Amino acid sequence: MEPKERSTDISMQELAALVETAGGEPVGMLIQNRPTPDPHSFIGDGKVAELKEFIEMNDCNLAVFDNELSPSQMRVLSEELGVKTLDRSGLILDIFAQRAQTREGQLQVELAQYKYLLPRLTGMWTHLVRQTAAGGSSPIGTRGPGETQLETDRRHIRRKIQKLEEELASVRKIRSTQRRKREKNSVPIVALVGYTNAGKSTLLNCLTDAGIPANDRLFDTLDTTTRKLRIDELTEVLVSDTVGFIRKLPHHLVEAFKATLEELSYADVLLHVIDISNPDWEEQARVVDELIEKLGAQQTPCIRVFNKCDAYAGILPHGEDIVCLSARTGEGVQELVEKLSAILDRGSRRVSVRIPYSDAGIVDLLNREAAVESIEYTDNGIEAVATVPPEVFGRIKRFIPDYKESKEDWED
Repeated sequence: MEPKERSTDISMQELAALVETAGGEPVGMLIQNRPTPDPHSFIGDGKVAELKEFIEMNDCNLAVFDNELSPSQMRVLSEELGVKTLDRSGLILDIFAQRAQTREGQLQVELAQYKYLLPRLTGMWTHLVRQTAAGGSSPIGTRGPGETQLETDRRHIRRKIQKLEEELASVRKIRSTQRRKREKNSVPIVALVGYTNAGKSTLLNCLTDAGIPANDRLFDTLDTTTRKLRIDELTEVLVSDTVGFIRKLPHHLVEAFKATLEELSYADVLLHVIDISNPDWEEQARVVDELIEKLGAQQTPCIRVFNKCDAYAGILPHGEDIVCLSARTGEGVQELVEKLSAILDRGSRRVSVRIPYSDAGIVDLLNREAAVESIEYTDNGIEAVATVPPEVFGRIKRFIPDYKESKEDWED
């Protein structure tokens, strides 16, 4: 097992917090040190007996494992322990199923659940006898009722997965249409990313008065929330809050949430929110950086936002793309807005132009490539006010009344 997959006191405390988030009450914790997992029961027969005794003494009804269990391990543990057994992935999926509010969020969770369930079907059906006419091993072409049912279920789930993927594809299509519209209107996108419970929703509320419930619990935000923020007289941006990341996030969950998280690769700036009051913040930041890379957004400009600085007594980090703030009190938020403004200052200009009717095609250019405030058709031509990026400015500057090209120092 890779070192980062191993359970530690910190990852077990996080697992206990996940159980609480799902509505359970953690009673006890057990860590087994083995060079490799037991292929049969993951923790070994001795530890299974010890765990079973603990479960009976404390009247527990659920055992949750910090690592992903194979379908056969899950079945063996459920039978041996006599209680429902879940792994970290199953628990996270359960929380996501509780939290998803929008149709898109629900589709994504359902898709992830089916992908999680598919390889685990075999274990569920091994209790059925695979009968054959001859009694012994099953020859080709004579499948018993158990296997037939298994195949039927597999086909049913594959059909469901296909249908969900088609529905999500249409959601993506709508999203890309909205995104193109935003790009046409030159509205920059700022995406909040970070470990779960780092304070992303609190920061979004602080920046935009979004009024999103911000609670001290894991995975409180599942559905992307987007709000407008004006960072200076000319620039308005859209700030998106995304689902929190977590270590050992099931890969099929990352896949299922691509439609939400793909906003990251289209964002103009990422705000990586880090809870500096958490002693494990460096490891949490590494997990987020890895997932950003997985989603192909590592080239996007990124500001590391160290949140909860009011609850931190040590030396605060500093650097060009670092801001230390408290989203709860608002301290340091203005510095973040200024850094955002500096990154997004792409040389756009607000201009007033008068276009003769013989050059009316320029209006199409403005509608396509600029943020148009007004267009008026007069006797003398078309008058427009727009905020234009540098590449468009070069093509329309001749229509700006009284415009003079500024000269360099070396020119006469």
